[in-house]
Amino acid sequence: MEIVNKFSLNILSRSANEGFARSTVAAFASQLDPTLEEINDIKTAVSEAVTNCIVHAYREGLGKIYITGEITNTGVIKIKIRDNGCGIENVSKAMEPLFTTVGGERAGLGFAVMQSFMDSIRVRSRVGGGTTVTLVKKIAPRYSVNG
Repeated sequence: MEIVNKFSLNILSRSANEGFARSTVAAFASQLDPTLEEINDIKTAVSEAVTNCIVHAYREGLGKIYITGEITNTGVIKIKIRDNGCGIENVSKAMEPLFTTVGGERAGLGFAVMQSFMDSIRVRSRVGGGTTVTLVKKIAPRYSVNG
């Protein structure tokens, strides 16, 4: 599997930047000629991951969110969303549907939503050291390059 294109984006953990990150990743993914459903899946998963950084990682103020993306020659897109925030004490528990540390209007479905829309998701975190969410999706080819 060879990387054929990649990007890197750094944003502040402001709510206004969630849409920007989502649109940027969607524009990058568009070179794979995804269906509307596939592009919406990617946008939703990215939105959830970035929102987690904004709401949970940097509760006490602003921080940076680092987003990278890669596309392979096999039509796979891999997106990493990383923060240097507070980290997640128990990743397994945090990934359970309806679990939230914030309460209020937060439903605790972020990771479940990401899992439902992507082929795979990996979460690595260290308390006090931040979190990295890796999202992977295979985009089915629409046409033959040789045909």
